[in-house]
Amino acid sequence: MLVIMNPNATEQEIMRVAMFLESKGFEARISHGEVRTVVHAIGNIDVDKRDFELLSGVADVIKVSTDYKLAARVSQGQDTIVEINGIKFGDKYTGLIAGPCAIESYDQLDKTAQELSESNVKILRGGAFKPRTSPYAFQGLGDEGLKILRSVADNHGMAVTSEIMDASQLDLFMKYVDVLQIGARNMQNYNLLKEVGKIHKPVILKRGLAATFEEWLMSAEYIMAGGNGKVILCERGIRTFESYTRNTLDLSSIPVIKKLSHLPIIVDPSHGTGLRDKVEPMSRAAVAAGCDGLIIEVHYNPECALCDGAQSLYPWQYDLLYKQIKQIAPIVGKEIV
Repeated sequence: MLVIMNPNATEQEIMRVAMFLESKGFEARISHGEVRTVVHAIGNIDVDKRDFELLSGVADVIKVSTDYKLAARVSQGQDTIVEINGIKFGDKYTGLIAGPCAIESYDQLDKTAQELSESNVKILRGGAFKPRTSPYAFQGLGDEGLKILRSVADNHGMAVTSEIMDASQLDLFMKYVDVLQIGARNMQNYNLLKEVGKIHKPVILKRGLAATFEEWLMSAEYIMAGGNGKVILCERGIRTFESYTRNTLDLSSIPVIKKLSHLPIIVDPSHGTGLRDKVEPMSRAAVAAGCDGLIIEVHYNPECALCDGAQSLYPWQYDLLYKQIKQIAPIVGKEIV
């Protein structure tokens, strides 16, 4: 249930509503927007909403029919904007994240980051712990990889994002990483989601291999229910009968999520297609569809990459793509820094 306060409601009136909700057994959570304040009533308790409509300062009371109450669009009056290193995701902003699939060495990451910095990339991606289908494939450099990622990013004035595999790694990631990624295989790892809900760093939550929109948003709800509202949803393709591409990139998720939720949604065309020559057109299409960001794999020498070289762009390709999507974004009312 959502209690919408009048624009001129006093802080005392807002607190009185929150206390009344808690007296009924709800957890009350206050969200201050630019225009209005909303008091979220968290909990499945049957009450008469007229009891709340009569409280001083209350404009409206809405019963939310979905189970993802915090992630639902109706829960707040404007899109959530997540800002990282000056780059904004959400509302009219489309942010960009780029870097190699895996951190292979200091030299490899530094060369790639240097090229990307010249294309105005301010958030560097790189996997230190790699969830691979084969146990014999390169699994990443682990702790050392995160140290390299942090060092290289600092040298180039970048923020960093990397995928966390298990809740036991949280202290390590808090030390080295600015944005935590929850991978597709962990989208429904509820213990991990609860733990990252306790921190205050942004979280990129990738869609599961066969997850419905509701399941995806319910996973976001786990994080938000813990108190962390800095959630960025990431469409990275779903598993279908088609085998030509690595996955089937579901760009319809962009308008669907924007209807259902206020959270920003970004697109990963690298994992979504698995093919370098498909990454650029699908990136352009994602921006045209109104996405709030792109996360793209780029490697200075993809032929020698230890992981996913076939879907990694050359730096010069990324630079060309950057110039193209800068032109596309304003047509759909978006802005790329």
